[in-house]
Amino acid sequence: MEFTAYILDVLTDSAYPARIKIEDGIFKEITPISADCEIKLDVEGLLLPGFIDSHIHIESSMLTPAQFAKIAVMHGTTSVVCDPHEIANVCGIEGIEFMIENASQVPFNFYFSAPSCVPATSFETSGAVLDSEDIEFLLKKDEVVALGEMMNFPGVIDGDVEVIEKLELARKYKKPIDGHAPLLSGKELDKYLEQYIITDHECSNFSEAIEKKQKGMKIMVRDGSSAKNMEALFDFSQRIEYLRNQDSFGIIPSEVLERRIHSPIFDFIVSDDKHPNDLIKGHLNKSVKKAAELGVDIIKAIEMVTINPAAHYGLEAGSIVTGAKADFVVIDNLIDFNILKTYVAGRCVFDGEKVLFDAPEVDARNSIKTTKKTEEDFEVYFDGDECEVNVIECYNGELLTSKSGANLKVINGVVKPDIYDDILKISVVERYGKNNMTNAFIKGFGLKKGAIASSVAHDSHNIIVVGYDSAMMAEAVNTIIENKGGFAIASEDFSESLSLPIAGLMSNEDAFVVANKLEVLHKMSQALGCKLDSPFMTMAFMALLVIPSLKISDLGLFDGDSFEFIDVIKN
Repeated sequence: MEFTAYILDVLTDSAYPARIKIEDGIFKEITPISADCEIKLDVEGLLLPGFIDSHIHIESSMLTPAQFAKIAVMHGTTSVVCDPHEIANVCGIEGIEFMIENASQVPFNFYFSAPSCVPATSFETSGAVLDSEDIEFLLKKDEVVALGEMMNFPGVIDGDVEVIEKLELARKYKKPIDGHAPLLSGKELDKYLEQYIITDHECSNFSEAIEKKQKGMKIMVRDGSSAKNMEALFDFSQRIEYLRNQDSFGIIPSEVLERRIHSPIFDFIVSDDKHPNDLIKGHLNKSVKKAAELGVDIIKAIEMVTINPAAHYGLEAGSIVTGAKADFVVIDNLIDFNILKTYVAGRCVFDGEKVLFDAPEVDARNSIKTTKKTEEDFEVYFDGDECEVNVIECYNGELLTSKSGANLKVINGVVKPDIYDDILKISVVERYGKNNMTNAFIKGFGLKKGAIASSVAHDSHNIIVVGYDSAMMAEAVNTIIENKGGFAIASEDFSESLSLPIAGLMSNEDAFVVANKLEVLHKMSQALGCKLDSPFMTMAFMALLVIPSLKISDLGLFDGDSFEFIDVIKN
């Protein structure tokens, strides 16, 4: 394959016409064409390296790896570094090997990290446990390029033997270690970094990110479905103030300072979690364009999804140079940023209209092992006329929650939610056969009736449900049990569900079918009064105990600040 085209060179921050020769999926020759030569280019548009999402959980797309690849190439993504942490919590090593096998059946580059925290904590029930021997088994695999995000930062700081063993194994096999340290700062952050944990994707504000960057971490700017931190981290008013404060003696001339402002000081743009209804609209192409609209130099933004992740994880692609894997995209221009074609290893996989490969169907087995629930299972009981309760307070587009309280009425011994103050009930139902349950209260969803439930609940993926009415909560949970996983809405007026039978996390359907079903559920949740843009994803993170401040598991209401359970009803 040989042709002429304009290419973007992310190594020199320049664009120029070149003659390109590809053999065996590799860039064999890249020969710049002199400006003096008159030559008609074979390709209209501009060639960029294929985009690399350096931190994503494929399971959160609700698609199999093969189905994910089909939608990703339409947006110019040719590689991902994915952490199969979600399916590992459900199915262990078997689940990870399923992901690797399914991924191998399509022309797309799936690189994996070994999930370091399965389960994420000891304060929840998961479907599997990965110890240091399992991690070593995974790190030996060619497909595994890193140790996945180390969410157990208390274990790192306190020197937990098993945690430290996993970190030492990553260094033994020369694999970088991904971090997960929301709001960690000062001496505790220093202790965390002593273990050579090098990346973080949990920064929610500029000052947090800059402290971690100053201490040697590479910062992933997250632009996902639930957590969107790009605006906060690309806040150029703070960037200017930071640069000026750093240069209090005026060593750097003002004109140099101005040029530096739009060159990002962070390293990667990532998705982390991307729902299918967002994925059909765009992936990294949309994030890069968004970064440019926020003021980031467009070429620097492109480098955050090409050469930067490729260099960090030692990937074959990431630039259009001799010897690199021929993964590239053709865009119309650097302003509109429309994807015209996508190539993987020199093969066209998206021709601008359709994807040129198919995804195999998967035989799913039931991973939901729990009994049907009744209305009484979701009640909170108290002896008195009213009581004060701890309340999880959630926010649109945020993984962080806060801890608040509320005084609730008690009728016939049952603590009642307060629809006028948006105090609803939230419950987690253990799905692996032990039948544990926790009931608590949450603020921020806005539901006026009914309930919504999901078997996607980070990280152990027990069934989680939010609602005003206990009977509807039971109905929604029972629908998920019948469907072998997925999402469900139940109300007096209507009910609907999306089945996710593959580990209770993924569907065999393509992104457009899943997105359409999810959109119906979102509209129904809005009809019930929900105020959140992505209610199911937000709800899923209410069970993620390693994100402050107050969360819930099947074993209890969990204070992420003190890292211990607290009572639902205050003493």
